[in-house]
Amino acid sequence: FPTFAEANQNSECAMKTKLITSLIIVAITACTSAKKPFVTGEDWGTVDSRQVYLYTLTNSNGVTAKITNYGGIITEFNAPDRDGNIENIVLGMASLDEYLAGHPYFGSIIGRYADIIEGARFTLDSTEYTLTAAGHGGRENFSKKVWNAVSSSANEHSATLSLEYVSADMEEGYPGNMTVKVDYVLNNNNELQIHYVATTDKPTVVNLTNHSYFNLANCREDVLNHQVRIYADTYTPYVDNKNIPTGEFAPVESTPYDLREWTVIGDRLTDLPARGYDDCFCIKGTPGNPPELAAELYEPKSGRLLQTYTTEPGLQFYIAYGLNGRHTGTQGAALTRFMGACFEAQHFANSPNQPNFPTTVLRPGETYTQVTIYKAGVK
Repeated sequence: FPTFAEANQNSECAMKTKLITSLIIVAITACTSAKKPFVTGEDWGTVDSRQVYLYTLTNSNGVTAKITNYGGIITEFNAPDRDGNIENIVLGMASLDEYLAGHPYFGSIIGRYADIIEGARFTLDSTEYTLTAAGHGGRENFSKKVWNAVSSSANEHSATLSLEYVSADMEEGYPGNMTVKVDYVLNNNNELQIHYVATTDKPTVVNLTNHSYFNLANCREDVLNHQVRIYADTYTPYVDNKNIPTGEFAPVESTPYDLREWTVIGDRLTDLPARGYDDCFCIKGTPGNPPELAAELYEPKSGRLLQTYTTEPGLQFYIAYGLNGRHTGTQGAALTRFMGACFEAQHFANSPNQPNFPTTVLRPGETYTQVTIYKAGVK
């Protein structure tokens, strides 16, 4: 740039200098006024005299995730389609009262043990433990707890909500006082990351996951026209379709469970048990390593793409055959059969009773970690 003295001596130069200066000011103003990620919260009611809040995480793209400290439930995940229209892509309900009336784990944190432990019992260090006879950690599992919201924060790249819960020794039959922290991170890559950390003061077992039901058509129709791809060469077959694994790792080759290439979900229903998909696939995730791409879900009309990354060795793929219209979603539609697709990143069912499965034992001095990422995109 010329000096101001030179500019004043040359009217053309002065005009150019003013124009360039104006453009710089506009650019700086645009950058500083761009929306950064942020977190807001609102009162959402009470449970047993404990305050429940609904938090909204918003990134710089206008993508939002709504999460409540009741059960750590993701009530909404609003993401764009190929035309930029931002809509909700998870099944959820509009009020706390609706969740308190009972629901099939919509968007919840599942624990202490996701899925099933056969006979509701296991032996650890020569001691047999008898659990509450209910799946996903018991009748009063983590999905029904009011979690402490210990912090929220935002920076240029992401917004974070941190929840914490202390599960008491012998709660639902599980040994050890176990402290669990879950961080929800929504970043500017439209990734909703879930970071889990747990410690215990006695040997115990732990298997945590999130139970969100995804529907990339704004939760208005079933997911049978969605396309799915799961990066797994093997799966864990069940004993008589009772969701109890046989203990083997069976190849997906030449079975309805071969989803390694894009597959329309509804095209396989006639080849499956009447219920549809509710099966655990063996993927390459390893705790402590970067999350692996485990699955993708695509909806052709909207162009929405959901990718699931995880550090876990298993991915439970479930297409909501149990929904019956009893619940109403945030969009006002009845939530009926096949209305959602779940990608529950976890260890395998009944691992405490299957020595050839990766261990789910957590001991004092050790730290359980797990990372799952749900990334919203388009193609």
